[in-house]
Amino acid sequence: MSNKPVQLSLALSLLLFCACQTQKGNSPVATATPVVQEQPIYQSEQYTIYPNRVVQGQFEAKVLSPTELVSNYKSMAKEFLSPELKFKFSINGKDNEMLSGRDHSFACISENGGCETPLIVFGTQNTIGSKIPANTYLAPNTKLKIRLDMRPVLEAFSKKGFYTAFNGDKIYKEDFKGVFVAGGTAPLTWDFDNLHNYKNLELKDADKDGIYELDLVLNPSKDETITASTWKMTHNTSAFPQYRSDYPVLDALYNQALEEMINAVEPDSTFRTGKEWAGVWTRDISYSIILSMAALQPKVAQYSLMRKVKNGRIIQDTGTGGAYPASSDRIVWAVAAWELYKVTGDQAWLQESYQIIKNTMEDDLKNVYDPKTGLFRGESSFLDWREQTYPEWMQPVDIYASENLGTNAVFYQANKILAEMAGLLQDAPTAARYQGIAHKVKQGINDYLWMPEKGYYGQYLYGRNYLTLSPKAEALGEALSVLFDIADKGKQKQIVANTPVTPFGITNIYPQIPNIPPYHNNATWPFVQSYWSLAAAKAGNEAALVESMSAIYRPAALWLTNKENFVATNGDYAGTQINSSNMLWSLAGNLSMTYKVLFGMEYRANSLVFNPVVPQAFGGKRQLTNFKYRNAVLDIEMDGYGDQIQSITIDNQPLPNSEISGNLTGLHKVKIVLANKPFGEGKVNRVAVEFAPAAPSVTFANATLSWNAAEGVKRYLVLKNGQRMEETDKTLFKVNPNEYAEYQVVAVDTKGHESFATEPITVVPNGKQIIHEAETSLAKATQAYKGFSGKGFVEISKTKNTAPVFTVSVPESGVYAIDFRYANGEGPINTSNKCAIRTLKQGNSLLGTIVLPQRGTDEWSDWGFTNAVQVKLEKGSHELTLALDPANENMNGEVNRAMLDYMRLIKIQ
Repeated sequence: MSNKPVQLSLALSLLLFCACQTQKGNSPVATATPVVQEQPIYQSEQYTIYPNRVVQGQFEAKVLSPTELVSNYKSMAKEFLSPELKFKFSINGKDNEMLSGRDHSFACISENGGCETPLIVFGTQNTIGSKIPANTYLAPNTKLKIRLDMRPVLEAFSKKGFYTAFNGDKIYKEDFKGVFVAGGTAPLTWDFDNLHNYKNLELKDADKDGIYELDLVLNPSKDETITASTWKMTHNTSAFPQYRSDYPVLDALYNQALEEMINAVEPDSTFRTGKEWAGVWTRDISYSIILSMAALQPKVAQYSLMRKVKNGRIIQDTGTGGAYPASSDRIVWAVAAWELYKVTGDQAWLQESYQIIKNTMEDDLKNVYDPKTGLFRGESSFLDWREQTYPEWMQPVDIYASENLGTNAVFYQANKILAEMAGLLQDAPTAARYQGIAHKVKQGINDYLWMPEKGYYGQYLYGRNYLTLSPKAEALGEALSVLFDIADKGKQKQIVANTPVTPFGITNIYPQIPNIPPYHNNATWPFVQSYWSLAAAKAGNEAALVESMSAIYRPAALWLTNKENFVATNGDYAGTQINSSNMLWSLAGNLSMTYKVLFGMEYRANSLVFNPVVPQAFGGKRQLTNFKYRNAVLDIEMDGYGDQIQSITIDNQPLPNSEISGNLTGLHKVKIVLANKPFGEGKVNRVAVEFAPAAPSVTFANATLSWNAAEGVKRYLVLKNGQRMEETDKTLFKVNPNEYAEYQVVAVDTKGHESFATEPITVVPNGKQIIHEAETSLAKATQAYKGFSGKGFVEISKTKNTAPVFTVSVPESGVYAIDFRYANGEGPINTSNKCAIRTLKQGNSLLGTIVLPQRGTDEWSDWGFTNAVQVKLEKGSHELTLALDPANENMNGEVNRAMLDYMRLIKIQ
């Protein structure tokens, strides 16, 4: 995809714009009037924000009035698509054809509107024989026929009953549901977890000769690549706060967001997530409520929050491995509920939400809390598409065991909120308990995730029995660590100054993951950008704040809607895997710039405080009328710039501490005059969009790790038990086979970007592993599943074997990692809510939670391992119980089932 249309210099942009006006007389922004070159608010090589318009290359959005905008933006993504296709085949929708990074490639160049691949044998790589001519692009409506030879797979099914994939996994004949194609050119997608749902990507063998075929249309011209050319307000928004300023573009975008907010309310008075996203999502509504929806629509916010409660606990959105506890960011609901209380002062809501949050937190403390680090386990908050932010080798159970920055920032804040709620409800002991937990989380984040050499936090701890830190920046987590005061004031300034920011905004992660298409990876999300703006304002970084706010206003103006996301490399909404207009948290973030940044509104338990942060570029007069706060209505005027208040009055009387009491009633006028002092230029770590190297493919034989050299890689880091052991430019490493250890390799490129660490290779000396077959302790299950070891397997469910006891004898004292080989075919790897959960006990002692995530719909012969619980055991016999405790309830509530093959104990210390 070419960046040229959006990478032009400003001078060339203006020339192109003028030319565009003479050629496109029917354009909504066509005019013979010369463009007024007023002073830009923000200007970069990519785009410019003026007071009344936004210019990017040959495109312009212009304000006609506070309630009308026009734009001639057109996505250029489809005009520069490469004819080189990268793709893979997939049995049952899983990434099981070839090693990661090894794809088929094919040049789809044709003069008659179509092309056909050669007959490709499953598992044998097809490559392009010659270079593609320069300036050659994929023609619109290109017809592609894909031909795949599946005879080797079918022959294996016939002779052995199963096919062995490249990674050793066995795919049984009875479990074969079809073969799909994945790829990077639409309609192809790399979304392996969802491939089984893409029936248009399934190959068929019509004549039963073992040759599977599929016909596709690439680069279809019918695809929407032009957003609306005009936005004109159609809703009456007079019931909501009205905003006016010296900046017409801000006024119009404020009104546009208000109107889209009205569109985002369903007939049942709950929030709709986006135009393309129906329903109420826990994390989406919560982040939106925190940003601005609590203030604007408190009743809708409350209805929406309660829609996400079941059995007195917060519902986790569907996600990796069957949702909770592999995904655990439901607790952000607590932050939204607290924001709603601070806005309304509703005592009944305080008591009701407190009990819900408390119930949820108590379950989470049993299921996802790691007392060793003080951190909570679970998937990155909102980054819930496995391949988009995690190494390919990480299964849902590995994601459960990881400890993420953003998710832990929310857990910290939720415990802090519980403590404050308990204090308001006169429960001092409980307040102290949760304050103590919050302190441990904060300490864990700073002890384990802070990177002093980079000046910001790392993404997450990940691995198996030993965890290592991913050094990628994670934008939402970095912002929340500032906003929640997890970072001290010195670190807050470092985070905002040092976290990488790309030309069109801050990316969700940095650097990007190679060979993964834009969505969470290589993308910017306006709602995340909004939290970054709030963090920049709090840290007093004026340059970062102006740039961040501009990154929110640019797409909203050019596209005349608040989109969900856009591609980081070119700033275009076309090209991400999924997108939506009228996105709730995007519009909520847009509105929050007015309330929480420019007017600096901070809700407290019993008051509203003004801490305005107005960059000089946005200085001047502004007013916000009809702003409702509890039983009061405020008309607010403000003049000037900076973050220091020269004077603030209410009804012409001084307002002490810039604080309005929650008991205020009636209509009041607030006037704020700022001191017109810049609050610090600030540093911005501006970087290009860059990709980390791919992780090497490591093999282990004869006590030696070995891997192939990769282009652009300068050196390799060898990790032992999560710690860096050696830095080398060689491609092999000798290990001691007589001691237990987990080894990983990290590739480092010439720019210093690190790949993900490879899947841990475990060295287990003889005699250090114990296998206890489940069927030796319990009655065998009767299902005809395959692939188990021993003589059978055992079913566990809400009615069968709810507390099985396993008696094991350990030959020597030490620390043992205990896990289970299991199967869970209750649903796909990425959606649904039937993750099985159990508690491992020794007598009455809780040893830890065992998580058995879904591994594929009806794929009960697909066996894998649970997470491991580390337990100190003395030499001798031990009774271990795998119990279904009340806290182990999953999000389904009815189905909590898995098959157990065996229990494994490995002495690691």
